[in-house]
Amino acid sequence: MTLSMYSASVPVFSRMLKNLLAIFEKAEAFAAAEGVDLQTYVETRLAADMHPLRSQVQIATDGAKGVTSRLAGKPIPSWADDEVTWADLKARLQKGIDYLATFTPEDFAGSDERDVTIKIGGQDVEIAGDTYLLNRGLPNFFFHITTAYDILRHKGVPIGKRDYLG
Repeated sequence: MTLSMYSASVPVFSRMLKNLLAIFEKAEAFAAAEGVDLQTYVETRLAADMHPLRSQVQIATDGAKGVTSRLAGKPIPSWADDEVTWADLKARLQKGIDYLATFTPEDFAGSDERDVTIKIGGQDVEIAGDTYLLNRGLPNFFFHITTAYDILRHKGVPIGKRDYLG
């Protein structure tokens, strides 16, 4: 059996964005029970030199839409990173989920061998689609999803591995 580029990308990105959205719902319940203002989570960071939760969600959704668009040979939609509230972040996650639903397996035909161009260190670099997905796209996406999870866990939200994996 061969693993398709579609199967290795769209369902993976979709599932993790849906899982993070479900984690956000658990955070809402926790905040309500504990009297925590959800807005305090939005700008929380794990360390002073790391991006806050807001940016983690933006970067994760940008990664999912960018990787899938590049692999499918479609233009990457431009989304303003203007989310400032908890509700904005939830809407951004849903927007990512909805965008991923527009792709079909046929969109990814030949994408494993097709070169994609990305910027690394400000320079355009061409990379084979499979190398891009496996060595850049997925690891970067998971880093930001995991960091968003970690921020909420650090703030006391009672979530665990089952929530992360869905």
